Amino acid sequence: MPNNIQWKISAFQALTLDELYKLIQLRIEVFVVEQNCVYQDIDGKDHKALHLMGIENGQIIAYARLFKPNDYFDNASIGRVIVNPTHRAKAIGHQLMDHAINAIHHHFNQTNITISAQLYLQQFYETHQFHQTSEPYLEDGIPHIQMKRT
Repeated sequence: MPNNIQWKISAFQALTLDELYKLIQLRIEVFVVEQNCVYQDIDGKDHKALHLMGIENGQIIAYARLFKPNDYFDNASIGRVIVNPTHRAKAIGHQLMDHAINAIHHHFNQTNITISAQLYLQQFYETHQFHQTSEPYLEDGIPHIQMKRT
C-alpha cells in the first residue's frame, strides 16, 4: 500500500488554481473520456463541497467531494469518487473512502452518509458498510444505485 500519499481537504474557496485545474482535469479524464459519458461535470455544487485530494509527487491521484446534509442528499454525502487510472489496483480507492468517511464525521459530525454509486462498484462500497437503498437507475447514461451507510 502506498504510504507517500498526502491527504488534503479544502473548501472550494481555499483550492489553489493549480489544484482546481488538476482535479477538474482528472474528473474529465475518467468520468467523461474513459467512461465515454457526455455530461456537465461542472454542476454548480463544487462551491458547497469539501474537496478531498490524495496527492503524490504533486499530482492528484485520488479525489472525492464531501457534502454536509442537505447540500446534495438529506444525509451527508460523498461524490465524484475517483482514482487516477495509473494508480488503480493499489487499494488507493479504499484509502480514499476511509479518509472521506472520517472527514464527514470530523467536519460535519455525521455518521449517516448517502451516495449515488455506479452499479458496478456496489461490492466496493459494501466493503465500506454502504447498503443498497434503491433500485438501479440511470444517471448520465450509467447504471447507478443509491447506497447508505448508517
